Amino acid sequence: MSVNDTAYNDNFTWNRQVYQRLKLALSLSLRRQLFLAVCDDLHLRNQVAARLHSTLAYPVGQVLYQPSNGQENSTPAYPRLVTLRLSLNDPNPIFQINQWLANYPPPIVEVLKDTPRRPFPIPAFQIVGVEQLTKQPVATQRLFLHHLRLSEQYFSTQESSRFLESNLLLWIPRPWLSAIKQSAPQFWRCRTGVFVFAGEPTPATPNSGYQEREKRSGSLDLGNLEQSILDESVTQTELRTAATELKFENNSDFLAETQGNSLHKTPEASPSTTDLLKSVPQQQESTIRSGSGSNNQPLSSLSHISSELTELVIATINTSIAQDTGDYLQPQQILLEIEELHEKQASGELLAEAYHRLGTLYRLRIEQGESTLENLMVAIIAYQEAISYDETSPQLPDILNDLGTLYWMLYRTPPNSEEGQTYIEQAIEFYQLALKMTLPETNSETYARVQNNLGTAYGDLARFSNPAENWQQAVLAYSEALSYRTVDMDSLKYAACQNNLGTAYWHLGQYSQPIVHLKKAIAAYNEALIHYNPEHEPLKYGMIQNNIGTAYWNLAQYEQPAQNLQLAIDVYNEALKYRTPANVPSACAATQNNLGTAYWHLANLSQTTKEAQQKYLQLCISAYEEAIALAHSLSGTPLSFDLFASYNNLALAHYQLVIDKSYNVDKAIRSQHLQVALDYHLQALNGLSKQPEAYQTTFGYMVKTIRAFHNELGIQGQNLALSKVPSQLLPEILSKL
Repeated sequence: MSVNDTAYNDNFTWNRQVYQRLKLALSLSLRRQLFLAVCDDLHLRNQVAARLHSTLAYPVGQVLYQPSNGQENSTPAYPRLVTLRLSLNDPNPIFQINQWLANYPPPIVEVLKDTPRRPFPIPAFQIVGVEQLTKQPVATQRLFLHHLRLSEQYFSTQESSRFLESNLLLWIPRPWLSAIKQSAPQFWRCRTGVFVFAGEPTPATPNSGYQEREKRSGSLDLGNLEQSILDESVTQTELRTAATELKFENNSDFLAETQGNSLHKTPEASPSTTDLLKSVPQQQESTIRSGSGSNNQPLSSLSHISSELTELVIATINTSIAQDTGDYLQPQQILLEIEELHEKQASGELLAEAYHRLGTLYRLRIEQGESTLENLMVAIIAYQEAISYDETSPQLPDILNDLGTLYWMLYRTPPNSEEGQTYIEQAIEFYQLALKMTLPETNSETYARVQNNLGTAYGDLARFSNPAENWQQAVLAYSEALSYRTVDMDSLKYAACQNNLGTAYWHLGQYSQPIVHLKKAIAAYNEALIHYNPEHEPLKYGMIQNNIGTAYWNLAQYEQPAQNLQLAIDVYNEALKYRTPANVPSACAATQNNLGTAYWHLANLSQTTKEAQQKYLQLCISAYEEAIALAHSLSGTPLSFDLFASYNNLALAHYQLVIDKSYNVDKAIRSQHLQVALDYHLQALNGLSKQPEAYQTTFGYMVKTIRAFHNELGIQGQNLALSKVPSQLLPEILSKL
């Protein structure tokens, strides 16, 4: 790791903690709070401001207002957080807030039945754009500081007739923090908290308010992602979870897979954070910002659309992807249409439809692999706006389902930090809202799709907290989905959901009633397998066979070990007919690794005869060698199993053959087995330098192997072994012999 890498990790940890504290402070909904957020990196500022809006503007569960009398929804959602860009003509944040409140007064609602109606709480406001004052005349900068000095009264309880009921979050760069301290001390004294984010200052770019950013490669594959959940070395039987996959509309299933013998789960394909704020040539920038509407209105002047939505759309317009495909005009056209509808005071249904079109446009981009953070945020905000303007739309369950999946994808989008749990919980609440508005008897397809997504979200939540409880919820959700998703409706979706149910039962079996739940997992996997034709779906068919093998392997730890291990071996061999080195080498390697582990355990059962034990160990060696050879051929490709554990396992199989006195071979063959064992232990040792416990375990195996050299081949054998060991290890080895 380089110094820069260390700095990045430190900044990331710091910023994550600052973000959590800021979000908590805003979510407390106290009155007259003044927060200052200090950030020099505009890209980071945009990300944090957008996330705050996504999380706090329309809190989950409060998106729709439900009157206490049980009637239909009648009041649009009202934001809890509003983002405004500081006006450079008159940089007065308090005036801008009051103007917004005059244009959008809080709706009057009945909070409790038979109680007086009263307005919604006034939202909090976050102000961005202070950094642009640096480019303005000195008089404008002084005017801004003057307005801050005058605004002290709004945050003071001494003048109760004029105080501001709302909270204010002001985003500023460090130079302006110093200016405010010196030139607006009254305003500074009224602050409630200062939140400082770490990051390099963003240099000004001529002719553009956007800056060039580093590209991140990769994209989120919206196809079926496999799941690796078996974490097993020779002495370790803990199993872990990995990737799942959701889709938006009619393809919301994922296929989960169990694979064996690994400490590391299958790495997910990283969603790309493309060059979202990249500068464009001046002429093109002018075109983008001016739009193509009849009034040639610049996007930056849209007054009826939230500024963070406009900024995010412009950022996505400026990407090389949009420019290369000619797709950058469509979003701005929709924005201009929305602005025109606002100006004409169009009905909520028309506004909702326009916002829905914007959200759907970005959702389709995401489905096609452009799952950048900004694309996700635009889709989320647009859909939330659509809901706020039309709560009776027949599309509401689908929108809520999509919002759930978008929040789920936020959890999967790097940097995946601690707030990932919050995103999953929000996804779950949106799915639950969708279910409340979906009658399974009349809309069984949507109901089953949302239940399937809900099961996947609960499975991911289990990684953060209450795993047994959340996997139980996943089982319930998948089971409910299968009540309405029948074979006759869509056999492949039915099979996918059965596979999901099997994986949920498998996980649940790690926490309670292992025999019961593992048998249910096997039954669900077998039901899924019936509906996959191996000729048409060879990879999925092989994947589920691998899942069944792993479930049998796990069941063997509790009952009928010989029978269940043999069943696991049979199923793994069946899987390998379809998971071939030519088709899916990484999956083939994982199944070969699982097969090696199953043979190892079968060889070491007390009831296994010596003759059978030698046969199983030879088969174990062959499987591990195939897995390792494939792994080496996939240089740079992530593996779903721990290669260093495989090195150790293969070495132990060779070692055990040699120490078996009934193994009738000459010294040359024994020496060959021991040399291979020592070589693989050394390879494992080289990769475990940063894992002290695993390193010491492997070191102990290596010492035993060197002793076996002496026991089987005498002093010459021991000298041969020591000649192969790196010199720096010799002192410690000799002390243990």
